[in-house]
Amino acid sequence: MRFQILGPTAVWRAGGEPVELGGPRVRALLTLLALDAGRIVTAGHLVDGMYGARPPEGVANALQSQVSRLRRALGRDRVEFHPAGYRLVADPEDVDARRFELLIRDGRQALAGGDPERAAALLRAGLDLWHGAPLADAPHAEAAAAALEELRLTATEDRVQADLTLGRHRELVAELTRLTAAHPLRERLRAQLMRALYGSGRQAEALTVYEEARKLLDEELGIDPGPDLTAAHLAVLRADPSLTPPASLTPSPHTTPAFSRSHPQADPAPPTNPRTDPAGPVRVGLRSQLTSFVGRAEELDRVGASLRDGRLVSLIGAGGAGKTRLAMEAAAREPGEVCFVPLAPVSGGVPQAVLAALDIRDALLHGHERSRIDPVDRLVAALADRELLLILDNCEHLVTETAELTDHLLAACPRLRVLATSREALGITGESVLPVTPLRLPPPEADDPLGYPAVRLFADRAAAVRPGFAVEEDNRAHVVRICHALDGLPLAIELAAARLRTLPVAEVAARLDDRFRLLTRGSRTALPRHQTLRAVVAWSWDLLTEDERRMARRLSVFAGGARPEAAERVCGLPEDVLFSLAEKSLVEYVDGRFRMLATIRAFCLERLEESGEAEEIRHAHARHYLDFMLATDPLLRTSEQLVWLARVDEESDDLDAAVRWATEAGHLELGVRLLAHSACYWWMRGHRTASAHLADGLLSALGEHRLPGMDEEFAMCVLVAAWAGGADEKLHTLLGEARVTLSLDYLPARVEFLMMLLPMYSGPPMDSDLAFRLLAEHKEDLPPWQEALAFTGQAFMLQLGGRMEEALADFERSLAAFRAIGERWGIVLVLAGLCDLRLSQADHRGALALADEALEVARELRAYTEIGEALCRRGDALAHLGDLEGARADYREAAELARMKGSMEIRAWALLGLGEAATAGGDLGTARDLLVRAREACPRSWYSTEDTLERIETALTRLDALDGESPR
Repeated sequence: MRFQILGPTAVWRAGGEPVELGGPRVRALLTLLALDAGRIVTAGHLVDGMYGARPPEGVANALQSQVSRLRRALGRDRVEFHPAGYRLVADPEDVDARRFELLIRDGRQALAGGDPERAAALLRAGLDLWHGAPLADAPHAEAAAAALEELRLTATEDRVQADLTLGRHRELVAELTRLTAAHPLRERLRAQLMRALYGSGRQAEALTVYEEARKLLDEELGIDPGPDLTAAHLAVLRADPSLTPPASLTPSPHTTPAFSRSHPQADPAPPTNPRTDPAGPVRVGLRSQLTSFVGRAEELDRVGASLRDGRLVSLIGAGGAGKTRLAMEAAAREPGEVCFVPLAPVSGGVPQAVLAALDIRDALLHGHERSRIDPVDRLVAALADRELLLILDNCEHLVTETAELTDHLLAACPRLRVLATSREALGITGESVLPVTPLRLPPPEADDPLGYPAVRLFADRAAAVRPGFAVEEDNRAHVVRICHALDGLPLAIELAAARLRTLPVAEVAARLDDRFRLLTRGSRTALPRHQTLRAVVAWSWDLLTEDERRMARRLSVFAGGARPEAAERVCGLPEDVLFSLAEKSLVEYVDGRFRMLATIRAFCLERLEESGEAEEIRHAHARHYLDFMLATDPLLRTSEQLVWLARVDEESDDLDAAVRWATEAGHLELGVRLLAHSACYWWMRGHRTASAHLADGLLSALGEHRLPGMDEEFAMCVLVAAWAGGADEKLHTLLGEARVTLSLDYLPARVEFLMMLLPMYSGPPMDSDLAFRLLAEHKEDLPPWQEALAFTGQAFMLQLGGRMEEALADFERSLAAFRAIGERWGIVLVLAGLCDLRLSQADHRGALALADEALEVARELRAYTEIGEALCRRGDALAHLGDLEGARADYREAAELARMKGSMEIRAWALLGLGEAATAGGDLGTARDLLVRAREACPRSWYSTEDTLERIETALTRLDALDGESPR
């Protein structure tokens, strides 16, 4: 599609067919989106551009309605929704405004490169794209329209310059007369008209143009003509031959040929202002840096590219992220003039701060006129024809005033570019927003942490305060922990490194739980809010509205961030407040969730405790996660389980936090219910150790007390506490209590996964025939998943009774049932049973094939316990087939996985397999060590580990016989 917004808004399909757009609101919406095609445009900006200062009630719904209409016209995929706004999916070059900008850029480059003929052609082609007033269908987008008009006028000036260089003086007089009448304060147009008149033999009229301009500038602005107009006047007075150059003359891109440095006969130009002399660009306010610049090479390139492609770039990010340093480094790469304006110490009056930084003083004006010259007008007059990169640093506390000034200056000063740093974007059309994120962190197991910028920065700054410091094997873990705890924030890392003057690195790492007391000694010459970690965050906090502060402190209860709907429910505030925090860099939006950096969260948690809301908000948080798991737990045993397991993965930290808080706060019923309905997820994901600690804490808090009507939840709590493998006497007693409470004929009504887990600990019923009859009686009452699981349990009992054909039939029925449901964990369970059956029948190749299939499904599911079991079963099959190396590889992988996940029964099995392989290989010493470790690791209170324990004892007895030792 092609889009026209330089005139009435219009769209054409690829074949040239026009698209019917509809009413004025849809056209306004498309105009605003097309202006930033390919970029996200915030909803607030769209509302402002469509409705102006007085939007209607229910404006969010009104905007959504117009978006729907536009999607119907263009196609749904053409307009994308994002949490921050909407995006027109189109190549920016398919929009006439962008093509115009590119043609003008190329034309200017041709003019600067000495090819005026090509320049004139390109500039004309760009100007020919105009078909009326820009953004005509978006009447409230005045600033953007003004910027385009200014660019059009500047392009016209450049095209005139190219034509003058080509000797077309007479053709230009009438056009330039009209242009100067329409824009009487444009000094470049006046200088061009003087040159055109002189080249047409009209010297006296050229001098009259200058005199009229001088008087007008004095009366309107109280300033004298600038260097361009003054140089043109002097050249006319001297009858400078350069005013009628041959067509081959190469003009400077910044001057008229009347005072081109390259012309051999030109008189010396008038004295130049050292701040505007292109031969020696001035860099006002840029300090030479005293420290190295670490880890931002990609960001630096991205800033440079954005400054080349656009005129307004904003670096946004949390306090201490390194925005100012990045801006300074980017400015140092720029070839032209740069002016750095520090706004942090400014409490108001941004135009005056810029005037002061540029050293534009009142002495330029007549004394009686100083008071009536607006600072913004003075800036426009000073920058109208000046090529400059203006850096506005630390805008967040003056964001509205800075945005208004920037918008006005960019519209009026076509050669001006602005690089802003702030904790939120300026929100101006055409703004390129570049988030400055924390430095990249190494994973905990990284072999070379110095390959990551956060660690390199710490090492560099630490070596500066403690000569000889280096990241080495003995301190590597401490350094990585420090960088992770501080989120990779450069300022926080530098504050931590400075602490090495007085503390060893291990002590700094250990004290980071109290980071705000520890990190208090920054550079004495830094801004006060950059001297301590608390001050960095407090500066951002103080800029928030009351609702934003309320949302920020309440959001801190989320350990792993939150989706908008969860934040809205728990915090009791609309999601727009959350979006506002994201715009102000208090939270970051990552993979659909809004997260706080750990340092910001720690600060907000302090504010939550101070507010007196902590109990209420934490209860709302825990209640939300109970409701979430009540709805989600059944879905973990359906065909959609991969989606929902991934969804619960996002919430895993908060599940743990909610259970922990409920336990500590005495909300034991809430905690036990939440834990019981999280058990299936924890089992499938192999989260054994952490969940067992949570369950143990709950059981300790309960003591002898039992919650009425919660036998299932209590039993699951006991089982979770036991599954880490370290059951003591108290836990044995509780397991016995659970077995008695939930009798043989009991079918779970609330905690479905209990049907699988309880038999694993308690074993099959003594009377298998009674169990078969009960299953037959209740079959019609069982939900599909429980029915499929029941056939599996029946198959195991038949296998134990030696009824192999019947067991095989029930395994096949169970497998078919789980496959009909689409439940992968159940499929793995049945495949494991079939594999064991084949192994017992010495069908080792059949067992190997089943183990391979189980392993493939378990890996798809990311069920780590089942992955470990499948590896051990495959190792057993390979060992029986004589492939000891293959078996050892599987056992080792299973042992490492079990160690990481705390699966003691899998670790025991894997060590047993390695011990048997060592025995078969004749390495009896290694075999004994492995078998003893397997016996120590194996849980003794589980029915499911009885075979493993028996197999360990058999292997040790055989080992005794082989090495001739006496019985143990």
